[in-house]
Amino acid sequence: MISVIITSYKEPKTIGKAIEAVLNQKNNYDYDIIVSAPDEETLDVVRKYQKKYKKIKIFKDPGKGKMLALNLLFKKVKSDILILTDGDVYLDKNSIHNVLKHFENEKVGCIAGQPVPLDDKNKMFGYWAHLFTYMVHRSRLERFRKGKYFTSSGYLFAIKNNIIKEFNRDVPEDAIIPFTFIQKGYKVVYEPNAKVYVKYPDNMREWLDQKTRIRKAYQNLNKIKVNGKNIPSGKSFLDEVGTFLIPLTYPRNIRQFFWSLLAFPTRLYMWFLTFYQDVIKKRKHTDAWRRVESTK
Repeated sequence: MISVIITSYKEPKTIGKAIEAVLNQKNNYDYDIIVSAPDEETLDVVRKYQKKYKKIKIFKDPGKGKMLALNLLFKKVKSDILILTDGDVYLDKNSIHNVLKHFENEKVGCIAGQPVPLDDKNKMFGYWAHLFTYMVHRSRLERFRKGKYFTSSGYLFAIKNNIIKEFNRDVPEDAIIPFTFIQKGYKVVYEPNAKVYVKYPDNMREWLDQKTRIRKAYQNLNKIKVNGKNIPSGKSFLDEVGTFLIPLTYPRNIRQFFWSLLAFPTRLYMWFLTFYQDVIKKRKHTDAWRRVESTK
């Protein structure tokens, strides 16, 4: 049995499309859909779909963060395979097939999909969304081809169930889960054709808030060990410095080149904020639901 888990928080406007994208997949697999959310406005929308589709189930999580919700579901759900995605994104019609085919290899434990921005490339924040997701895509593809560890995307990845019952809530699930599978002797696969469509922030305040929060979560990886081994983040400041040429070769016109130049000081400021909040103010990342309004 396969379960598609959609974690959501106050996303009544987008959860319907997320569910429909799963229902409309082109494959012959039998799976159920579990929507995890703490708020009634989201769950009310799910209940309407539930009346029509028996395969849809509801898990009302405590509302204390995505990591807690997943930890609870890992212990509760008995399916052999779990496909993890979010309530404010939606899958390409072939994504589940392109993910699940890899589990025919018994040595594969985790498969990562590829986020694809929905944002307008003719606007600065939209261009940045395409640029940075492209940079991450290149890094994942290169590391996968070399047989190295890489972080998955929390927007879409799949795992064998009953291997991990619980993981640390102060770090990104898409970093610690693939690493844990590797330490347990499984292979981690990157499947670019398993696409998930994502809307990214379109203003500076939310962009900085989201990026800083993610970086603080990755900072916590330094404190975690799996089987006595440290988890490489792959998203450190030095890792980013090593990719500085990509923003200079990615643009296709003068305006995009200018936006690429602006990305350097903006990303540097984001790293400063991360350092200031994490090291100086001691505001460590903790598991909690946070809305990014412009992505809904």
